[in-house]
Amino acid sequence: MNGQHPIASGFGAHTTASEVLEGIDLTGRLALVTGGYSGLGLEIVRALSAAGADVLAPARRPEVAAEALAGVDRVSVGALDLADQDSVAAYAAGVLAAGRHLDLVINNAGIMACPEEHVGPGWELQLATNHLGHYALVNRLWPLISGGARVVSVSSGGHHFSGIRWDDPSFAGGYDKWLAYGQSKTANVLFAVHLDRVGRDRGVRAFSLHPGAILTPLGRHLTHDDMADLLSYGTDGEPVLPDFKSPEAGASTAVWAATSPQLDGLGGLYLEDCDVAPMAADGPVTVETQGVKPHAVDPAEAARLWAWSAEQTGLDALS
Repeated sequence: MNGQHPIASGFGAHTTASEVLEGIDLTGRLALVTGGYSGLGLEIVRALSAAGADVLAPARRPEVAAEALAGVDRVSVGALDLADQDSVAAYAAGVLAAGRHLDLVINNAGIMACPEEHVGPGWELQLATNHLGHYALVNRLWPLISGGARVVSVSSGGHHFSGIRWDDPSFAGGYDKWLAYGQSKTANVLFAVHLDRVGRDRGVRAFSLHPGAILTPLGRHLTHDDMADLLSYGTDGEPVLPDFKSPEAGASTAVWAATSPQLDGLGGLYLEDCDVAPMAADGPVTVETQGVKPHAVDPAEAARLWAWSAEQTGLDALS
């Protein structure tokens, strides 16, 4: 937690991904971006490709991804459903067979505040997709992730809603879509904390991040009442609208995390607005909430989540 101090990167909330990459040549480097065909993911892929990278873009709907990414250079679309561990295994097997070193892995795909659903052995869908799918993917691809690689987890300020619910992670006792989302986003941060700790001797560093408030398809399940609950209100009783970012600006922190030399020698940190985030202040959670909660960067919690994820999936390539 001591590392959660801004470093004065010179970038800000509305810096775009292309601005972050100015002067950075990614020619010959291979990136993998989940969900890289919609919203922030699409902008991440476009920016990395424009900087010269080859990009793997696995997608739950590969035909839609192929159409969205038509005309983007050096992108390979594949089939991947993160909520289905068999699908993760099949996709990873193909990447492993190709045998090419992965320089950048950006775990970007996710779902938010969806209706209750359980998959696999009874996992709650948001935790299964946002965390366990990415956990399994990175573990299966670990032979290709080594010296100089970075693994980036797109989390959210939504991690403020909930830590890991160790007594009932799958909501058998009653579903709350926002607690489930918050738990999955906390898991994204903890995943990066532990991966960085066990991967740094191999030359692998990991980061997590909040991309900011952006209007993307991620919010497709939100109702009018949901938005009203998330907004803060001024002294006049009117909602205070967040400073929405463009998708290009929303993609920038993930791209900065994956490529910036400013982060050389660092890792396990939670980022926002292209900088290291401070620890969060106490207070109500709104779409403008910033900083990282202590429960999300606790090394003991991170190790516990890693062990639980290994037990759930049967995978632990790093221990």
